[in-house]
Amino acid sequence: MARIYISLGTNIDPVAHMQSGLIDLHQQFGPLQLSRMFESEAVGFQGTNFLNMVAAADTDMSIAEVVASFKRIEKQNGRIRGEKKFSPRSLDIDLLLYDDEICQQPVELPRGEILFNAFVLWPLAEIAPQLTHPIAHQPYQLLWDNYDKSSQHIWPIEFDFPATLTR
Repeated sequence: MARIYISLGTNIDPVAHMQSGLIDLHQQFGPLQLSRMFESEAVGFQGTNFLNMVAAADTDMSIAEVVASFKRIEKQNGRIRGEKKFSPRSLDIDLLLYDDEICQQPVELPRGEILFNAFVLWPLAEIAPQLTHPIAHQPYQLLWDNYDKSSQHIWPIEFDFPATLTR
């Protein structure tokens, strides 16, 4: 059984897409450990603010199967493949960690943006503070403590999580 950490983000009808994505992830993976919900400014382009969070789950699926399930959930939530890298998103789901695997295929693990984007690092540090980054060899809480918080604007918000989930 592998422990996976999942990043979710959206800025198109964000409440509806985030709730739907969480329900779909729960149906696919069972119980989820959830960070708080965060709002952040768009990074890399001018756009409306994003909702972001991190979830953790356990799975027997392979990395490729996990990624395929994320793509299916994104598509069900209106995600169009081939969009520009920095653009609005109905739902973006990324695999951040799969246990302590380090690989480039079928996806980069650990995901590089963990160390560079506050909207990934802060919620990850919240739910896995003592877990150690397999390349940086530092706990996520320490990485967050040392992060330049002036570089990106992010703040926790109240969020009505789907009734089927408990935080």
